[in-house]
Amino acid sequence: MSSRDLVRQLLDPAGDPERVGSYEHFWAETPEIWLAQGYPALPPESDAAPPEEAYVKVPHVFPSQLGQGSVAKPVSPYHVFDYDMHACGGGFDTEPLRAHEEILEESAEWIVKRNGAGATFKYWKHKSGTPEHLDFRMTGRDVWERDYRPHLLQLDRERLRGGAIKGSTLSEDRAERAYAMARGKWIIYGHLFIWEILRWSLGDVCMYESLLLDPAWILDFNAVYTSFFKLHFTALIEELGRPDCIWLYEDLGYKNGLFASPRLLRKLILPYYAELVDFFHAQGLPVLLHSCGNITDALPLIVDAGFDALQPMERKAGCDPFKFAEAYRDRLAFIGGLDVRILESNNRATIRQGVSELVDGMKARGARYFFASDHSITPLVSYDSYRYALDVYREHMRY
Repeated sequence: MSSRDLVRQLLDPAGDPERVGSYEHFWAETPEIWLAQGYPALPPESDAAPPEEAYVKVPHVFPSQLGQGSVAKPVSPYHVFDYDMHACGGGFDTEPLRAHEEILEESAEWIVKRNGAGATFKYWKHKSGTPEHLDFRMTGRDVWERDYRPHLLQLDRERLRGGAIKGSTLSEDRAERAYAMARGKWIIYGHLFIWEILRWSLGDVCMYESLLLDPAWILDFNAVYTSFFKLHFTALIEELGRPDCIWLYEDLGYKNGLFASPRLLRKLILPYYAELVDFFHAQGLPVLLHSCGNITDALPLIVDAGFDALQPMERKAGCDPFKFAEAYRDRLAFIGGLDVRILESNNRATIRQGVSELVDGMKARGARYFFASDHSITPLVSYDSYRYALDVYREHMRY
């Protein structure tokens, strides 16, 4: 059974998958740190992305094989590990002022930028991390309607060349799609959606105040962006070709629970989730949801919106994949749930116990399950430990 056939079975409540699937996310610097631990690198001549027809066979070398003075660059983990799903783009520009960026301050370690939604963030240059929120111009409905809303009402194909999810271009997305197609992988197009865009446009204070004090503005914002997403995902599919699914990234929770009450989410957010999910379902495309934090209380909303799968089930925030599976195995597939601290222990006995208990426990509960961490692989996980975790998963993956 190919990966595409397997994922199709796993996402189908009536499917009969032969094994547990696999996928993962990584901190950007993790593969770079792993280079010193034997992780494969790109040859020097592969610094630029190869053409689409060559991308189906990405060359690997090891850092020790590079010539003196060469700078090693890691191969993408999605070209090293044999996952069943493969991300192939989707990050079109969602900011009202397309391709807008003002650099306000810069040092060797960080940079302060204002984006096309009028938001100013301070970013680390050389390591991952949540940017510091400094200033937001979209502070009321009048500002939204005057300065930003008009830019979001029409299709703009130039937006397809990259945006809120930085670092990809259409040519690179086509190459990743060719790579996935050649290997029979399940093709993902992914993006943020309204909750994240609200927060990144209004800032936390204005957003949470407006959810309560000006819900009509929030409803209009969400309606405009839902139509915007329909237009631009349609254009993206025309440009790149049809994916196998859509993945939306929306962090509804933190370690202590949801950022907003289920009642408020049901009133202001759920209708637009359901509208976009229905839009993709009408095209035969499943829709997967990523949400960090403890989202236990949001599970009924996620199910009612029609999402087909949930990721990452963050254990360290209080999510319980076993309880999720017991309650919703007929409505959702599940991705993740391995407490990354188990991997960060870099102890083989601890990793074996954690991986086997999770995979066997999800199978025992009849879950349609993809093995992955409960968020992403951090630099504290060694390359050897991660490979060992995959070995243990493979020992237990058969249903």
